[in-house]
Amino acid sequence: MTRSVTLSRRRIALGSLAAGLLPFAARAAYPEAPIKWIVAYAAGGGTDTLARLLAVPMAEALGRPVVIDNRPGAATNIGAEAAARAAPDGYTVMSADNGTMVFNPALFRHLPYDPEQDFRPLGGIARFHLVLAVKKGSSFADVRAFMAAAKEKPGSIDYGSPGIGSPHHLAMERLARSTGTRFNHVPYRGAAPALNDLLAGVVEAAVLDTAAGGEALRSGMARPLAVFSGSRQPGFPDLPTLAEALSLQSFEAYAWQSLVTAKATPDAVAARLTNELRNALGQESVQRKFREIGVEPLPASPGQVQAMLAADRAVWVPLIRDLGIKLD
Repeated sequence: MTRSVTLSRRRIALGSLAAGLLPFAARAAYPEAPIKWIVAYAAGGGTDTLARLLAVPMAEALGRPVVIDNRPGAATNIGAEAAARAAPDGYTVMSADNGTMVFNPALFRHLPYDPEQDFRPLGGIARFHLVLAVKKGSSFADVRAFMAAAKEKPGSIDYGSPGIGSPHHLAMERLARSTGTRFNHVPYRGAAPALNDLLAGVVEAAVLDTAAGGEALRSGMARPLAVFSGSRQPGFPDLPTLAEALSLQSFEAYAWQSLVTAKATPDAVAARLTNELRNALGQESVQRKFREIGVEPLPASPGQVQAMLAADRAVWVPLIRDLGIKLD
């Protein structure tokens, strides 16, 4: 009788232990279904291309498909809202650039998401370098001559950007603020039409990123004057930074993006995604393709992404508010 009772108690204890381990077993099985990667831009663009490049090695490592879900529109707000409303289970991630995470809260009075409350960064993806360029037949020999003309006749120089509130637009507004100059902004609906009008000579200048405008800049179809980056770029080693050319201390600006997921996603699941993103970015074939596109791999940790966001908010939010730029 005693042995029977002992065995029964042992079975109950083992059963309770097994039940207690069920959540851990389920968590260890992640992922058990395809992962959706939201891209808040149309298919074929730079953000979409980078997501698709990374999705292949990440899917191989995770053992499940990583499916790109394009949700363009409303300055990334449509895609961001979908990502913010997704279940916090690690089965939905999103490419989030500094527009989504930094600019939009200052540009829009009402947002369908909160970048700090709804998302947790999984890691960096890429950095897009910005270039101040002029049309091929421009009379400006260098960036100093360009800025001198802008100071002499404020608002007389037209420049194009991919749109109001884009990193390109805000970088140029920061340059104007830092140098006491004023330019005439001509916003376009995307990088391609802005580049086309620069090549056609419709605008005197434009802020281009090296992904969209790299070929035109290297071929001489457009003439680069300086980079907004903190250091000279390998693809344009003779091109000065704005900081060095104009003696602007600590001046730099980029377009960059990270991978995020829902804030309440379990730590173990988020860590798995972070690890596979970092491994994918570390592959030589991926890095080579990034360089061919004209972007810099950004293998930043979640903590480093948080620090970048904080630094960007300290610079760009006051600038946007001071200039009174609004998108709604």
